[in-house]
Amino acid sequence: MKRDSKLSGVLHVLLHMAQRDAPATSEMLAKAMQTNPVVIRRIMAGLRKRGYVHSEKGHGGGWTLACDLSKLTLRDVYEALGEPSLLAIGNRTEAPGCLIEQSVNAALGRAFDEVEAMLLSHFASVSLGQLSDDLRNRLADRRQSCDLEAVHVG
Repeated sequence: MKRDSKLSGVLHVLLHMAQRDAPATSEMLAKAMQTNPVVIRRIMAGLRKRGYVHSEKGHGGGWTLACDLSKLTLRDVYEALGEPSLLAIGNRTEAPGCLIEQSVNAALGRAFDEVEAMLLSHFASVSLGQLSDDLRNRLADRRQSCDLEAVHVG
């Protein structure tokens, strides 16, 4: 079953943009995400409507962040994407009059609702600033690890 990775991809793009001092073109971001620039532009349009990114046309133009990452949450980005389905499983709806189907769907529906509420609550508690900080720490750890390897090799 193919998973929807759009949210993960958009977060990836936003963090790439946060690492840059200059605008990022759709082509550049598409290359990093191994997709088509049209896909990037379509996704970014929803973020631009919310004021999370800004675009500039022409030479030297591209996409830039337009908000403070510490105030932008995973839930904000999820909502800007149109709130795609969070779960790959769902209820059977072939026989709505079937009492067994109704019973099963009621039980599963409650569980699905609880899981979605927990996920959305978690998304609201994580900012892109936190992800950016985590990335910075990982980069520092990798540099330190590479420096230690160089010392041992020499």
